[in-house]
Amino acid sequence: MSTITCLRTYRMPDRPSLIWLEIETRDGLVGLGETFRGGVSVEACLHGELAPWLLGRDARHMEGISRHLLTPYVGYNSSGVEVRSASAVDIALWDLAGQRQGVPLYQALGGGARDSVPVYNTCAGYAFNTNGKRRDIGAADESEGPYDDQVAFMRDAGALAESLLAEGYKAMKIWPFDIYAPASGGHLISLPDLEKGLQPFRQIREAVGNRIEVMCELHSLFGGHSALRICQALEEYNVFWVEDPLCKMDDAASLADLRRRTRVPICGSETLGGLRPFRDLLAQDALDVVMLDLAWCGGFTEGRKIAALAQAYNKPLAPHDCTGPVTLMAGLHMALHAPTAIYQEVVRATLATWYRDIVTDLPVITAGMAQPPALAGLGTRLTEAFKQQPGLIVRETR
Repeated sequence: MSTITCLRTYRMPDRPSLIWLEIETRDGLVGLGETFRGGVSVEACLHGELAPWLLGRDARHMEGISRHLLTPYVGYNSSGVEVRSASAVDIALWDLAGQRQGVPLYQALGGGARDSVPVYNTCAGYAFNTNGKRRDIGAADESEGPYDDQVAFMRDAGALAESLLAEGYKAMKIWPFDIYAPASGGHLISLPDLEKGLQPFRQIREAVGNRIEVMCELHSLFGGHSALRICQALEEYNVFWVEDPLCKMDDAASLADLRRRTRVPICGSETLGGLRPFRDLLAQDALDVVMLDLAWCGGFTEGRKIAALAQAYNKPLAPHDCTGPVTLMAGLHMALHAPTAIYQEVVRATLATWYRDIVTDLPVITAGMAQPPALAGLGTRLTEAFKQQPGLIVRETR
């Protein structure tokens, strides 16, 4: 009765980086998955390569399916389109597992390690990185609304921190150095540019002191020399972590060298696929905080092993989401379950706007804490209005 009978994908032309997956089984259940980046390529992989193998298989065999899709014949232990496709499949299969048991997904994983999860606000805007393009944003850009937080942190980060504290957020993440990377390919940052990049951190500390934690995101844009210069300059602002500081986040030796030469904690990396790169980074003492993205790393089956590895090395875990509502719900379930999880990332701009147009349920955040979903499985579904919107690209394989 748990036989997979259909794979169905949904793509929105105005958000081409995103794709949603529904997996149907013979018992009438529908599991929901999602991944981000290269939606057209993922769609082709799901229907052309994965669906012929998945159809007719038992959806309960998540481990066996994950092993086939990640190694050795499809994913090859990389973080490319095949692994993103496999991640969407795995999230949907675990959603089905929770539905079959009639429990929220974190309980299907083995239960919760905590009653709620602290969140931090990634200070992005309303359409950050979802239209397939990235652009540099500065203080001169026009704000598109009250939660256009990327413009806000480049304009007055202190006022932004006060706004977040007023809503119960106790941590925030910003990336003011990004605009200085393209000129040298990330291999040089001048002292004047370094000083301008530090200004938002200075504004935050002057406005609210130590009442809010601040993370610095470097988006894998920098080489070793410039990353070290930034990290050392951030030490006086007591940042909670510096995330993805190097242009090659699977380079364990370089990350370990950077970590030895600075006092700021190093976090990584949402960009990695599968268990092995995390094993290598932790074995070489290259990370202080383990970040994973379930829509990129292989889903829950691989994610729970990465979480166990973080626990074995006594490192905190922080699930990533700055991409889509299903990934956010998945990350919350992992953060509830994983013993060393400390934060779930959220973007208040998207929580207040287009995430609500796509799914039926989103995390409930109270005083900076995400509450556990109550419904079975992921606890959310694609809305009927989303499925009926004009221009939506729907494809089925049976």
